[in-house]
Amino acid sequence: MRLCGCKVWVCAWAAMALLAACYSNNCPLENTVTCNYAFFDSEGNAISYGDTITVTTLKPGYKTVYIYRKLGNLTVTKEERSEALIEQGYTETTMQQRRDTVLINQQYGASSIKVPMSYFNEEDTLVFAYKSISMRDTIKIRHSSFPHVELPECGTYRFHSLRGITATDAAIDHIEISNPTVNYDGGTNVKIYFNGVAE
Repeated sequence: MRLCGCKVWVCAWAAMALLAACYSNNCPLENTVTCNYAFFDSEGNAISYGDTITVTTLKPGYKTVYIYRKLGNLTVTKEERSEALIEQGYTETTMQQRRDTVLINQQYGASSIKVPMSYFNEEDTLVFAYKSISMRDTIKIRHSSFPHVELPECGTYRFHSLRGITATDAAIDHIEISNPTVNYDGGTNVKIYFNGVAE
């Protein structure tokens, strides 16, 4: 029995030593840098927004997409050409699309969202699309990006400093920066006050 207890103690000691080794260089375990948006009503009360939201970031430039159609089948859209679909009798057409990226896809009842920021642009543009209303909101956020090194062995992170923000008023009453430093600490950077359209 005592030997078994010693084995358990040795295992526990080894686990603690391993954890200590992980923390010995002080590198952060939570190291994803996102701009954190919290939702409020127009009077400043924290809310879970009662609508489905899709958030897209607008990116410069265009990309070619390939559209495949065949009678009696669903239309297929691909970002790369597909010889296999052509061999199956699909017709191919090409089209130019914006390089926009969906960051949040149909999130319902959210009280906050986290979105990444661009490293090299001085302004990010986010489009909020709502399920219950046809209008959309556009948020433009100006920022600077800079490298951050905790310790050499941790690598380099890109932090951001928020310099200004504007928003349209389809569902947003007003918007403000609450903490201009965007890092991996997880605090609220931007407060969005909704006007009650979908609460």
